[in-house]
Amino acid sequence: MNRLYDFLRRHPTWVDSFWAAFLLLLSAGWLVASASAPPETNLPSGINERVATIPIGLALGVVVALRRRVPEKMLLLATGCGLAQVFTNVSPFPGNIAFPVIIFTVASGPVRWASRFALTGALVAPTISQLRWPEPQQDTTGAVFGTLFMTLVFVLAWVLGDSLRTRRAYYAQLEERATRLEKEREAQAKVAVAAERARIARELHDVVAHNVSVMVVQADGAAYVLDSAPDQTRMALETISGTGRQALAEMRRLLGVLRSGDGARDGGEYVPQPGMEQIADLVEQVRGTGLTVDFKIDGSPRPLPSSVELTAYRIVQEALTNTRKHGGPDVGASVLLSYGDDELTVRAEDDGRGAQRELYEDGGSDGLGHGLIGMRERVGMVGGSLEAGPRPGGGFRIAAALPLKGAH
Repeated sequence: MNRLYDFLRRHPTWVDSFWAAFLLLLSAGWLVASASAPPETNLPSGINERVATIPIGLALGVVVALRRRVPEKMLLLATGCGLAQVFTNVSPFPGNIAFPVIIFTVASGPVRWASRFALTGALVAPTISQLRWPEPQQDTTGAVFGTLFMTLVFVLAWVLGDSLRTRRAYYAQLEERATRLEKEREAQAKVAVAAERARIARELHDVVAHNVSVMVVQADGAAYVLDSAPDQTRMALETISGTGRQALAEMRRLLGVLRSGDGARDGGEYVPQPGMEQIADLVEQVRGTGLTVDFKIDGSPRPLPSSVELTAYRIVQEALTNTRKHGGPDVGASVLLSYGDDELTVRAEDDGRGAQRELYEDGGSDGLGHGLIGMRERVGMVGGSLEAGPRPGGGFRIAAALPLKGAH
């Protein structure tokens, strides 16, 4: 049964053709019955009327058969059949059922002129029929009520068709809206994925670049004094071990957040994100690699938003890493944290040879400058500003202003 229904739904013209054939059969029976009808009835009694009924009935059958394929053309064909029926004096017969059918069809379609034309025909056709073929022995009241009833039938066909059109338009609007929302969700998901990838890249860069840089410096120093200063070698190896453990802890924290999303696993907390309190430890760690760092704090330290603390820590970490990588021999660095009423100022500079231009200009080149790009992204996320570039007289300077209001 479902297969039959699906087949009929996929082939509506076949269904309409079946009803057209049924309508032609009724019209043929009506025409045969009119041959023996008494003259006082409205059935065609003349040979000319009977002959004219045949093409009109066939044309109305075509209207029903093709009403959904070419509705506007079938409306015009039905109009021509109605006019021909009036001029040839062919009284109403079963084939006229095609009129309310085509009115319903064009009213349910999107072509508005055809719908308005069909409504006009629905209003005037019953009156024309009553005036052209009045019922014998029918008084005026009966004629008026009969005309009103047929007009109501025709107008109801139009109303039903227009309601179907409105419902289809409503469903199409809902589908379009659902499609648009789905596209918007996909776009938002892509933006979120891109933002998350950028965040992960920044975290990985900060963790790996700094800690691996410290380990490389210590390893080189240990290899250099391996034979002459065993104690220094032992201290360098201990620094490498501690730095490696710290890197693993931060990597574990990062991977744990990515896996669970809540920063916890097996009931335990991952290592918290570094903040202002860890900057002093960071400076001491860098000093242990042989880099001279002057660390100062202006103002009264106080609790800050976690996003600002993490940003400040990463800026200092990246600045000191760049100093070791690009500052050259005998370089010294300074770090200043200034607590203001409305913002935290982070300044890190060195007196080395500075970085190449492509490392601090927008975008970098050939994959360089990712650390400073990450800095700009971090500072931008908390609504701050960043200046990075060569210092007058040599060296490199990084200065960031991190607003404290609205950063929570």
